[in-house]
Amino acid sequence: MTLGLLLTAAALFLTGYNLWGEYRAARNAGAALMQVEQRIPAETKSPETDDDKAKEQETEQEMPTGETKGAAEASGQGMTVQMIDGQEYIGVVEIPTLSLKLPVISEWNDERLKIAPCRYVGTAYTRDLILSGHSYKNHFRYIRKLVIGDPVIFTDMDGNRFAYVVSGTEVIDANGVEEMEAGDWDLTLFTCTYNGSARHTVRCRLVPEENPWMDGH
Repeated sequence: MTLGLLLTAAALFLTGYNLWGEYRAARNAGAALMQVEQRIPAETKSPETDDDKAKEQETEQEMPTGETKGAAEASGQGMTVQMIDGQEYIGVVEIPTLSLKLPVISEWNDERLKIAPCRYVGTAYTRDLILSGHSYKNHFRYIRKLVIGDPVIFTDMDGNRFAYVVSGTEVIDANGVEEMEAGDWDLTLFTCTYNGSARHTVRCRLVPEENPWMDGH
C-alpha cells in the first residue's frame, strides 16, 4: 500500500510539473510574441533579391550601426535579429490550421526552447530554414496533425513575409541530424515525439503566387 501511495504521489508530482511547464511555456511565448510583433514593421513586404542587395551595397557608404543590424552581424546567420529580454528573435511563425502564432528565437538550445520555437539551422532567404519547437501543446506538439496543403507563414523582423504550404510529413530518428537537414525544402518544422525517441517533422514549400519576389529565383 505504501509503495502504491508513493507511486501515485510521484505520478501526481510529474503531472503537476508538466502542467507547470506547459503554463510557463505559453506565458513566455505570449509575452515575447507581443514584443516581437511591436518591433516588426506594420506593413509586410517582399524580401530583397540578391540583385537588390547588390545595388544597395554599391550605393551604401556606411552600414547603419543600430542594435538590430549589429545583432544580425554578430549572429552570422544573415537574418535581422532583435534582442528582447536577453534573447535574439528573427521573426514570427504562424500556423493557421492549429491557431498558432509564435515568436522564433535566432539560435536553439534546451533553455530557449522552453520559451519559444528556435531556428535550428538555415534562413528564410536561402530557402532552407529549419525551426525546432518543444512538444508543449501551445508550441509544436500538434504539428503532427498538419496535412499537405496546410498553410504556414513566417514573417521576419524586417516585415518580409514568406508564405508556405505543407508538402509532406515524416518521423525521423532522434539522432538523424543529416536526415533532418537533407532534401530541398524551403521550410522544415520539427518537435520530439512523446517519448523523445524520434522527431515529428513537417516539410514545407514556398507558394509562388503568394511570394511574387520568387519570379526568376
